[in-house]
Amino acid sequence: QVQLVESGGGLVQAGDSLRLSCAASGRTFSIYTMGWFRQAPGKEREFVSGINWRGTSTNYADSVWDRFTISRDNDKRIMYLHMNSLKPEDTAVYYCAIAPVTSWDSRHYLYWGQGTQVTVSS
Repeated sequence: QVQLVESGGGLVQAGDSLRLSCAASGRTFSIYTMGWFRQAPGKEREFVSGINWRGTSTNYADSVWDRFTISRDNDKRIMYLHMNSLKPEDTAVYYCAIAPVTSWDSRHYLYWGQGTQVTVSS
C-alpha cells in the first residue's frame, strides 16, 4: 500500500507560478512511475505530466509542456510539479498517482492522492 498526499495548490493570478508537491509513504517509492493528473469541473480527468522511477523519462501534455516541469526526489519520497505562466484553463483539482510500469495512461495508475485545488484567476 502507498499513501500519497498532495500540497501546494491555491488561488493565483494568470501568469503566476506554483509548485505542487506529492509526498509518498508506504511501500517502496522509488520503483514506481509517478504522474500528475487534473480534473476541471465538468470535464474528464486528464494527464498532465509523468516521470519514471529514475527520473530519466518524462512526459507532458501538449497544453503544459513549455510551462510545467516535473521532478522527483526518491530520497525524500516527494514528487514536484513546477507550474509557470499559469492560465485560467489550468484551474482544476490536481492529483498525483503512481504506477508499477512506465505509462502515461491513468488506467495503469494504482494509487491516487486526494487532490489539491489550483485556481487561476484572469
